[in-house]
Amino acid sequence: MTLHEIYDARVAEGRIDRDPAQEAALEPLDRIRDKLARPAKRGFLGLRAKPPEGPMGAYLWGGVGRGKSMLMDLFHEVSPVPSRRVHFHAFMQEVHEAMHEARAAGTRDALGPFADSVIDAVQVLCFDEMQITDITDAMVVGRLFEKLWDGGVHVVTTSNRPPDDLYKDGLNRALFLPFIEMVKARMIVHELTSPRDWRQDRLAGSPSYFVGGGALDEVWARFSDGADGPLVLRVKGRELRLDDYAAGVARASFAELCGRPLGAGDYLALARALRVLILTDVPRLDRAHGNEARRFVTLVDALYEAKVRLIVSAEAEPEALGGGDVFEFARTASRLREMQSEGWGAEAAAE
Repeated sequence: MTLHEIYDARVAEGRIDRDPAQEAALEPLDRIRDKLARPAKRGFLGLRAKPPEGPMGAYLWGGVGRGKSMLMDLFHEVSPVPSRRVHFHAFMQEVHEAMHEARAAGTRDALGPFADSVIDAVQVLCFDEMQITDITDAMVVGRLFEKLWDGGVHVVTTSNRPPDDLYKDGLNRALFLPFIEMVKARMIVHELTSPRDWRQDRLAGSPSYFVGGGALDEVWARFSDGADGPLVLRVKGRELRLDDYAAGVARASFAELCGRPLGAGDYLALARALRVLILTDVPRLDRAHGNEARRFVTLVDALYEAKVRLIVSAEAEPEALGGGDVFEFARTASRLREMQSEGWGAEAAAE
């Protein structure tokens, strides 16, 4: 079956609504899938041969909530060759950690061992939310992609920005521009132009703050469509894992995110990786929850600045969560109220 046929079947089942812009984006994905489905030829002594002529992947870009991640996940699910789906930010953290280890071992080409390990493991990398804001990522991503493409690894990625806007206004951006040209030359670049933000549509008219809990299972079901998997981020050598994740939406309990020793770096990485966070079981934050309360404030600040939609179940209304003089909670309560407003986070689609 083609991706178009699978898409049609899911529309008929009521799992998704038909969107002409999404259907148009299936064409480049089917081109890559057809190429990968051709019998692989081995090179001399069994080594992997150079890939056949043609694009080495697809770059889907467009506003938030247009269905890019859903289409990429569909491609990943039915890939005819070994495929890995990973958030781009998490993948780049793996790259830098591997390079650090290689340098410590005295390896001259610190990127080589990591690239070789990917080439040996998969033939497709599916990156969610490709964005480059860090100079350390900008200076290595071009060499990395070149090695992966030369090794036969295809790349399918989503982004909110066209290739020309990657690392926009970044330090030493002139050194990054050849990578943009590589992307445009070696990948199919396709804009998803749907006028609808399906993610906001799912939230339209729905409350996003629940006192007493229990209602968030239904909210999560609307977002995940039954197809969820873990989100794994590596932050300063540590692993941050959320088991419930689907296409930029994650569900976690207060204990998972604020009951263990996480810091600002963890919450910033999480905010970069998500568009919606469903946070359950927030307790009243009295003196006994001092550390958890401070982490909660930091988490809310990170989500607020990144314009992440936050859906919460808690023991009390925002103004009543901060007990006693544990910390100054007024700003956090105010932000929680603002994040419940209609259309919160929608402006991120225009960034």
